[in-house]
Amino acid sequence: MLYSGKGDGGMTTAFGCDQRRISKSSELPEALGSLDELNAFLGFAKVRAAEEPRIAGALREVQETLFIVQAEVAGADKKVSEQAVRGIETLVNGIEKEIPPLKGFSVAGGTELSALLDIARTLARRAERRVIAVKERRLRDMSSFTMAYLNRLSSLLFALARLANHLKGVAEENPRY
Repeated sequence: MLYSGKGDGGMTTAFGCDQRRISKSSELPEALGSLDELNAFLGFAKVRAAEEPRIAGALREVQETLFIVQAEVAGADKKVSEQAVRGIETLVNGIEKEIPPLKGFSVAGGTELSALLDIARTLARRAERRVIAVKERRLRDMSSFTMAYLNRLSSLLFALARLANHLKGVAEENPRY
């Protein structure tokens, strides 16, 4: 059954992990919800990236790693590997060699895919803040590689957004202030 009715009063448990009842509005469900929201949105962006298999493949890898992050936040014995962090760094470094140098802030958009990746970047930043809150409140002892991965993720999504525009020949626009 897809529902239990046990959460009707505003309390929940971490699926498959610690079964203590906690408020759905507390830091732990907030972090898990933000990660889930990001992962779902990345699925949408991945579908829109079908014409750009390199971007779609990168998004799929991120989705897999986000499941590990979610499991760790929930209390499972899972951790993001150093290899996953290095993988993001390698991707970002490769993209930076391919696209024009950054000249300042840019207005989101250009192509639909770039705009979607910019939204994903903001969702990644929010998820990172929520996970930091979980760590700061000592609700979970998050690994250093998991924290590094979340920190690098918004950079990867920004690089992919810029790459999406570049591949379609769309120039970045800087704000006029």
